[in-house]
Amino acid sequence: MLLNDLGERDFLDELARRGLAGPIGDDTATLEGGRVVTLDSLVEDVHFRLAWTSFHDVGYKAAAVNLSDLAAAGAQPEAFIVGLGLPGATTLDHAVALYEGLNEHGVPVRGGDTVETPVVIVTVTAIGRSTRVPGRGGARPGDAVVVTGALGAAAAGVRVLERGVQGADDLVTAHARPPVRLAEGQQLAGVATAMVDLSDGIGVDAGHVAAESGCRIEIVSEQLPLADGLERAGGELFWAMGEDYELLATLPPDAAAELSFPVVGRCTDGSGVVVTLAGEPIDTPGYEHFGHARRRP
Repeated sequence: MLLNDLGERDFLDELARRGLAGPIGDDTATLEGGRVVTLDSLVEDVHFRLAWTSFHDVGYKAAAVNLSDLAAAGAQPEAFIVGLGLPGATTLDHAVALYEGLNEHGVPVRGGDTVETPVVIVTVTAIGRSTRVPGRGGARPGDAVVVTGALGAAAAGVRVLERGVQGADDLVTAHARPPVRLAEGQQLAGVATAMVDLSDGIGVDAGHVAAESGCRIEIVSEQLPLADGLERAGGELFWAMGEDYELLATLPPDAAAELSFPVVGRCTDGSGVVVTLAGEPIDTPGYEHFGHARRRP
């Protein structure tokens, strides 16, 4: 069987079934004393293209996507460990610019490894600490579903770059330099029953929460906060394609009413995720490694 036949989630489930990893339910591992650890890799021509992205922004994004996982755990970051693969022909200035991007977030790089590789590969392990990690398994029927910010700009930015659209620099920036919602994550962690960052698309990521929690999540697309100017990139459902790195949380309705985050849906009895438009269910694209049927741009 090929990994493309399984998809990323089924591959991880198979590792857990064989006792080789996990069970893997979250993007972070929670250790004793509230220590939280996460790891993500960015690979050239998979997650970014150097024709579009500076080395500085590659470093910035490699740090940001890991900080997003810490944010979903309500954690305060403490350090990065960086594994860096670079072609031997990379200039010193470019390598230094990448590390300057990593350091832009103010989190110290405490160690790592370097290796010569055919393409640029940046693997960051982020270490933080949290007093309460909501996880993905606590959502309950009756909970409200909230998000921390506008969706769609990052995926639209990729389309802008592919099509050479002019005058959409804000969308391109959203793709290269995602937001970091650490403060929002720590605020939500105190009351959230479940929380996840929106890296793979709201349908896919809400699906992780629904599966781990044993409930159904209903998203009303008209209630989603959308980034300005998505129409400049075309008419696709950019808000569903991922790489927004906003947070999605489930929490009791009274707690949701006290906070200022947009309410975009609810948890009910059942299973899976339903996203509606004008009251009718719609299919939402998303992203899954080893899953070609669910590719984002």
